[in-house]
Amino acid sequence: MSDQKYNPEKGYVALLGWSLNAVEAADKFDRRYVVVAPDWAEAYCKEHSIPYVPWNFERLNDRSVEIAQTLKDMGVNVAIPLFEETVEWAGAINSVLMDKPKLFGQAMLLRDKALMKRRAQLGGIRVGIFEEAHDKGDVIRFLKRVNQTLLKLDGDPNDPIHLKAFDKAGCLGHRVIRTPDEVDTIPDEEFPVLMESHLDGWEFAVEAWIHNGKIAFLNISEYVTLGYSVFVPATPDLEKYRDQIRGEIEKLIKTFDIEFGFVHPEYFVTSDSTMYFGEVAYRPPGFKVFELLERAYGFNAYQGLILSFDPKTTEEEIKAFFPREVVDAKGYAGCFGVYPRRRVVSKLEVPEETENHEYFESHELTPPLEETVTKRTAFGTHWGLVYFYGDDPYVMRDLLKHQEELDFYV
Repeated sequence: MSDQKYNPEKGYVALLGWSLNAVEAADKFDRRYVVVAPDWAEAYCKEHSIPYVPWNFERLNDRSVEIAQTLKDMGVNVAIPLFEETVEWAGAINSVLMDKPKLFGQAMLLRDKALMKRRAQLGGIRVGIFEEAHDKGDVIRFLKRVNQTLLKLDGDPNDPIHLKAFDKAGCLGHRVIRTPDEVDTIPDEEFPVLMESHLDGWEFAVEAWIHNGKIAFLNISEYVTLGYSVFVPATPDLEKYRDQIRGEIEKLIKTFDIEFGFVHPEYFVTSDSTMYFGEVAYRPPGFKVFELLERAYGFNAYQGLILSFDPKTTEEEIKAFFPREVVDAKGYAGCFGVYPRRRVVSKLEVPEETENHEYFESHELTPPLEETVTKRTAFGTHWGLVYFYGDDPYVMRDLLKHQEELDFYV
């Protein structure tokens, strides 16, 4: 890595979790940084002279306060979570570094989906019906109650309910349940879970960088199909809600007492333009949205993350760093997550029509390691991403949708 010149007036940041793109962004930036990651990252960090502190995020124990003390002694000003699993660690560390005990409580709210929904509700934010389930019986009762509330008659198809892990990122552990029989397929070890009613509407995500309690930059990410594809900026059809969405994010910032950093919430907008809150994460989104933003706008979203977390960042720096929303985008950047569509695959074969499309840029798919494709219970993890870039959001949307019908593994 480079012999970078740090600005001594600026903050010293700790990146929690391992992300090569985040490290490279930090290395090209004017802030001092250190990477806090499990010991398997050590060799790489030594070899590339990346400042590094080993820490295992797996277990909270009586030594947990040690990492906060270590970073404090090093002179670190703020810890930045890069993954869902490091959010409460960041909260705990920052409550020590900044001497603000409330930051730990805030991080817990941002990690526990049931607490998060309650807090949102208290702040006057619209959420669907939700409850915790401790066993299968709870799920069956909730399914019945929701459908009773919707005045379903015997023989009407049930409205689905959604089950989610309390504290996992994104789609992991997400199931859709329509009948009591489907409840039997849930393994006991998945409990407790959060159950929620299904919201009919257009689901989308937001990425907002926050400085001094105000939004510094707000992006709307358009999902073409949840768990498969996303692009930025959104189509004019979704962007027309921008003012309303900004109002919702301001409500969120106020409700969760967020002074600095970055949020990645998900919302539904219904046909009558009502916004429902899905959930909020206090870390970068999956599906490489930061990389897509850099492709569309030209700014580095990880550096934006460092700016919005650093307590020594000035208003001037924020204004100079972030582009103007939508109008400064040079094009539309999207990506598609590939899942094998066949039960048995032997090789990777990117479809010609995908590779030959003028919007196609690159892919990070690897040949299959084994031939049998594991069955996806719930939403699984994709096998890799395919990237596209072009100047028409509708061409982008239809192109991403079309990829779902193609085989990349044969």
